[in-house]
Amino acid sequence: MEFYEYMAYELIEKIKTKEFTIEEVIQKSFQRIEETEKKLHSFVHLHKTEALDKAKKLDNNLREGKSIGKLYGLPFGIKDLICVKNSPTTCGSKILEGYLPPYNATVIEHLIEKEGAICLGRTNMDEFAMGSSTENSSYGPTYNPWDIECVPGGSSGGSATCVASGQTSVSLGTDTGGSIRCPASYCGVVGLKPTYGRVSRYGLVSYANSLDQIGPLSRCVYDSAMILEIIAGHDPLDSTTADIKVDNYTQELKNSLENKVLGVPKEFFGEGLEKDVKDRVTRAIKKLDSLGAKTIEISFPHLEYAIPTYYLIAMSEASSNLARYDGLRYGEMSDDLSGDIYEVYSRTRAEKFGSEVRRRIILGSYALSAGYYDMFYIKALKVRTLIKNDFQEAFKHCEAILCPTMPTTAFKIGELVDDPLKMYLMDILTCPVNLAGLPALSIPCGFDTNNLPIGFQIIGNYFDEKSILNIGYLLEQELNLYRKMAPIMNRGI
Repeated sequence: MEFYEYMAYELIEKIKTKEFTIEEVIQKSFQRIEETEKKLHSFVHLHKTEALDKAKKLDNNLREGKSIGKLYGLPFGIKDLICVKNSPTTCGSKILEGYLPPYNATVIEHLIEKEGAICLGRTNMDEFAMGSSTENSSYGPTYNPWDIECVPGGSSGGSATCVASGQTSVSLGTDTGGSIRCPASYCGVVGLKPTYGRVSRYGLVSYANSLDQIGPLSRCVYDSAMILEIIAGHDPLDSTTADIKVDNYTQELKNSLENKVLGVPKEFFGEGLEKDVKDRVTRAIKKLDSLGAKTIEISFPHLEYAIPTYYLIAMSEASSNLARYDGLRYGEMSDDLSGDIYEVYSRTRAEKFGSEVRRRIILGSYALSAGYYDMFYIKALKVRTLIKNDFQEAFKHCEAILCPTMPTTAFKIGELVDDPLKMYLMDILTCPVNLAGLPALSIPCGFDTNNLPIGFQIIGNYFDEKSILNIGYLLEQELNLYRKMAPIMNRGI
């Protein structure tokens, strides 16, 4: 087996048994990045010197019998909007070029400082997490390792491709309306969006505060469960985190599905769903039936309102969050300082923000403006409650919900860049989960006729990540696709 084919838990075991040193693991990871990065562009900042220095330190501690944490120097990719102390955190934007946070995000404290993970670098993303294709980065697009002419999904595209290509076995992303699950689906990896409040958002540069959640991407369900155990929990630095006991997710993975009732929403299989996607997801549902689960049809009468509701709320929150980036309080100021302060602010934002970010700020500001606030934003909040109620009604009859992750497989680079509305509609199956604040898992369930991955989504009730991970793990073992590697792995790069 090649080094890059190992799962995260397998690498940890080999370090424990001294088959690999941590330094060897990090060196091989950077070697893999060097072999594939020109084709993929997964990373925007690499930390080779810092990573190797930490690897040597952890190896010394291990030889001396000191504890080095549960992750034993496991290499990670970190999305470029999660703060790592003294590490460039630019959110894929020119306006934050050169910004070095003076502190770590809470998830970084858990993974790196407490449990001994090593950050290889910052992964590429749509600017300020605004996009579904990772084409909106000021650093240029990321490419799908299954077909480099296709998008990897977004906004956590770099975090998905670094896992799918073997550059690293695990990464962190964020999910506002599907930004972990979309690239997980398009790149054939596992993506977990936890319950809102399950993982601290302290140190996350927010796109939309009431929707954002940090989560892992990995090659297998076990690795995502392992990472969630470490990053989940109450954080006094984040008032939105819930003080609820964290389950032993890895120990619950093999629980029987006998007599579990799983809901299949008819509206999630309607118009716009590609035939290959529908066929593979339907087959996966039948696999769960064969494992003892009972599937029933359920309904989501307000699904058609999810996209406008999501984008009204997300863009409104984004326009408020991004108001601080004016070149004075945050960000790089324009070189042209002519005119009054308002002209300089305007020029700075026009030069430093990309077109998609500007579009969302304008739409969000419009929805919040006098005369339109009640008409748009308040109405969207009311519809959000109706969508949340649809889920709560469904969970009276089932323990989890099964559906496709995305209505299509990955589309071509540039195909939808001039059609933002069509791009927004791609989130129809993921954004309802964020509006309700629920946990959801995407795992690969097959491939279309072009050999592009298809994602299978499992949605759980609040703080019931253990159930969706259990269902995902057993289905993953049954389908046996998680060791299938992207074609870029076999091209003799």
